[in-house]
Amino acid sequence: MTFNDIAWLPLCAGLTAVGVGLSYLTFRRRGVTAGLRATAWSLLPLAAYLTGALQTLWNIGAAAVGFVTGLVLSPAVWAGVVLAGLSALLFVVSGTLRGRALSRTRTARPEPGGAAATPERPAAPKAATSQTATPKTAQTGKTAPRQVEQPAGDDFSDIEAILKRRGIS
Repeated sequence: MTFNDIAWLPLCAGLTAVGVGLSYLTFRRRGVTAGLRATAWSLLPLAAYLTGALQTLWNIGAAAVGFVTGLVLSPAVWAGVVLAGLSALLFVVSGTLRGRALSRTRTARPEPGGAAATPERPAAPKAATSQTATPKTAQTGKTAPRQVEQPAGDDFSDIEAILKRRGIS
């Protein structure tokens, strides 16, 4: 069945008329807000016909149905779906492995002050990397949590230094 085989004007006008009738009942039972919303939905079929959007919606629906039937009935398409799934799985696995490798290199870094500065990254000053116990940890006897070393050129290093001086962590 094609788009031109159906008498769309009477169908859309009938749907709009039924919708407006139901909107009147909605006005009476649920109030103005629900009635106005129902009226807005009721006017859409006739508006779609008059603007030509109905044919576009028909074409989109026909293309989607054609795609789905071609997908279900074609072994070549299923092979493509399997390959796409395999590709997505490989992306996820490689991202996980890359994240693990990056975390290993972060934890394998030498302690500050123990090694000479490399040409790419100068050694951080000792005052910025020394661990001091906060008053709360001194009272409880627990050690302060170890803080992650930030690169020397980090944008937030100045802000962190100011916060540490004022006792805010």
